[in-house]
Amino acid sequence: MLQPVIGFYSDRHPKPYALAMGMGFTLLGMLLLSRAGSFAMVLAATSLVGLGSSVFHPESSRMARAASGGRHGFAQSFFQVGGNFGSALGPLLAAFIVLRLGQSSIAWFSVAALVAMALLVRVGSWYKGSGAMHAARRTASARHDAVSSRQVVIALVILLALLFSKFIYLASLGSYYTFYLISRFGLSVRSAQIHLFVFLAAVAAGTIIGGPVGDRIGRRQVILTSILGVLPFTLALPYANLFWTRVLTVIIGMVLASAFSVIVVYAQELMPGRVGMIAGLFFGLAFGISGIGAAALGALADRTDIFYVYRLCSYLPAIGVLALWLPRLDTFTPHLEQVSPVVPELEPAAE
Repeated sequence: MLQPVIGFYSDRHPKPYALAMGMGFTLLGMLLLSRAGSFAMVLAATSLVGLGSSVFHPESSRMARAASGGRHGFAQSFFQVGGNFGSALGPLLAAFIVLRLGQSSIAWFSVAALVAMALLVRVGSWYKGSGAMHAARRTASARHDAVSSRQVVIALVILLALLFSKFIYLASLGSYYTFYLISRFGLSVRSAQIHLFVFLAAVAAGTIIGGPVGDRIGRRQVILTSILGVLPFTLALPYANLFWTRVLTVIIGMVLASAFSVIVVYAQELMPGRVGMIAGLFFGLAFGISGIGAAALGALADRTDIFYVYRLCSYLPAIGVLALWLPRLDTFTPHLEQVSPVVPELEPAAE
């Protein structure tokens, strides 16, 4: 919920060291989580982690775009795949470390946040000296003449609807896939966690693939294919045996995940000069939809069963048909912010 607000603010008042500060909140949240002895402490710890994300994502998305050299889709995908890879590792770390060593072992993972803070201070120094801090102001007047304000609003509404279908479906797998495997196929907790890791790794692979493909063939085509194109596979999943469940979830994860980075870049091109706000809006909604969707699906599963939830969610990608009404941005290229790498001048060679 905070990410769009922070993105809106940082578009006007860039903060080069905000990334390190956001990671500091994450570090505190991890340490508190390792010692949490009540539900209230768990909420406080996860709120700190969430606050760190809200500070981190809008500004880091702008930095990734500034460093892209014009390959905006690739840069956004490469940036996001770090988070996807971390999410994929989560179930393995839970299965092999936390389950074995207990809650206190979570504190060891805060070392990663500490290392990240040191790296992000360096990134902030580059950002401050590169000229990228004020690029959003210089490009605020760059607009697509072929796309009216009304079309921009309609396109953003369509993109938000696509995010809804994508992340509600991913929430059904990310939150309840292990329960589904245990209930339907009798797998052990550890085996189910490994299956979840495979699915999340496929999501990471789809994320890194989607951006570069969007740079080459057009973002609208990738959005349409990744959301609507996954529908046959989601419809088949509730009726598949264990082997085909593994295959289908890998396909679903890769295809569906390829859309998000492309959607973010497409929306940023709709609204040049609002890179942080758009990143904050879409990242914030992605996390919010996933959290609320997971809770709603859990309540529905309690009232019915997990199999009913998967059958119901299998129709969500049909919302992808709305992508047909997205305006085409590939026929013209606006002047967007670019930051050339700083190359030191060399002394002339002595004769």
